[in-house]
Amino acid sequence: MSRLAKRTEQFMPFYAVELFKKASVLQAQGHDIISLGIGEPDFTAPPQVIETLNRAAQAGLSGYTSPAGLPLLRDAIARYYATAFGAAIDPSRIIVTSGASGALLLGTMALINPGDEVLMPDPSYPANQNFITAAGGVPRLIPASAAQRFHLSAQDIREHWGPATRGVLIASPSNPTGATISREDLRALIAEVRQRNGFIIMDEIYLGLYYDERPQSALTLDNDLIVINSFSKYFHMTGWRLGWLIAPQDMMPAIEKLAASLAICAPSLAQHAAISCFEPEVIQVYENRRLSFKQRRDFLLPELEKLGLHVPVVPDGAFYIYTDVSQHSSDSAAFSHRLLHEAGIAAVPGLDFGPAHAANFLRLSYATGLDRLQEAMERLRRFLG
Repeated sequence: MSRLAKRTEQFMPFYAVELFKKASVLQAQGHDIISLGIGEPDFTAPPQVIETLNRAAQAGLSGYTSPAGLPLLRDAIARYYATAFGAAIDPSRIIVTSGASGALLLGTMALINPGDEVLMPDPSYPANQNFITAAGGVPRLIPASAAQRFHLSAQDIREHWGPATRGVLIASPSNPTGATISREDLRALIAEVRQRNGFIIMDEIYLGLYYDERPQSALTLDNDLIVINSFSKYFHMTGWRLGWLIAPQDMMPAIEKLAASLAICAPSLAQHAAISCFEPEVIQVYENRRLSFKQRRDFLLPELEKLGLHVPVVPDGAFYIYTDVSQHSSDSAAFSHRLLHEAGIAAVPGLDFGPAHAANFLRLSYATGLDRLQEAMERLRRFLG
């Protein structure tokens, strides 16, 4: 057998996927499993988007696009960022990618040299670490407390920036917490990184899913950030594999050169269909669905507290709740295992998101219908006695 590359040992496992596999096996055996695990909306693309896809397919528009993507789609994304999030972006700074994963791949490959250290909060989405590793970098998780909304702070940058540190990778709203970083805290963090000539990759894939004040993009604070976003979450197109990267103008030739070899282009038919996502009547569909997610969040939060599952930071975005199970267990992985096999509820243990809070926390996804969430809370009530 050929020797495997060392990076295969360095990649972090993705326990949410393993949990999904176990839940699928139980479902195949006839068990009724309520999934609060995978972060995939239960909504799918609106009919208008599917109709556009069909028209594009019938018109034979399935050939390669340019590596940067369809000009009409890049224009639409730029207008969306201006109207929804207050950021004026030239379309030439946008590259359409194969999901946010494709955007992260291009961003990390463009910025990270072997041995470069990149700071991330603990907890954070585990796959992001693996993109840093794939580029030859070293992800470094910094424990972030509930008091700082589980985000990196300016003080963290001052304390943990070392000789090998090159930049930070952060997300707002965050997976697994659903919590945003305050504008003041983000401004202070950006200033500290810029003083050290570092880069900032900002994950905004949940920016459209907000439940309190309408957010502004981090680009309104610093126009030279590298921002990734996706059609998977707010636009409910997970399997369409479509996202985008926004980068400073002087980086675009290098990024397009990478894209031409690593991806050629994002899926063509998905690009044509996605142009319809930004039509006013389709945006209204997404906004109605956003309010449905808010309704689910508002149902779950008090129910969890009644059951002794404390939520130290109320999520104001995404569709996740990061809940403390320490009143019931000192091992969230064992607790998750019992929940699946004894209560028929799939929930991701904290180990997936970093060691700092691994033992005490579970991530619950409310990307499932309200009736199923109500049933899940009843099962939890019985399970906890």
